[in-house]
Amino acid sequence: MKSETTEKHKKLSSTDITCGVITLSDSITTNEDDLSGQYLADETSKRYTLKSKIIIPDDREALIKTIKEMVDEDIDVILTTGGTGLDSRDITVETVEELFDKKIEGFGEIFRHQSFFQCPAHLMQLKQHPTS
Repeated sequence: MKSETTEKHKKLSSTDITCGVITLSDSITTNEDDLSGQYLADETSKRYTLKSKIIIPDDREALIKTIKEMVDEDIDVILTTGGTGLDSRDITVETVEELFDKKIEGFGEIFRHQSFFQCPAHLMQLKQHPTS
């Protein structure tokens, strides 16, 4: 069932949405090694305009600077990958939360739930305690 309000919003919405992809990693420095960032870029480009893709280290100041640059370039949607683990260098979530005008409660839980089926909890533990 389509509502009248939904249809009005669709008519007023932009048809050309520009996107940027930021990969945060201390170990990935080249596009050929950046599988998740390239996946996001490829999938985004199928429907929207990819205006920027960048790899930066897990660094709070670098992330804030990169996001501000993308905002200044009038990028509508900024996607990040990496820096969301349990290591002390994983700073993405805490850093971007400071920049929110409004937080949409529940989205984090939805993404974690979906990720669980692709990367079960026991695999995440292996990342923290690798075997030699």
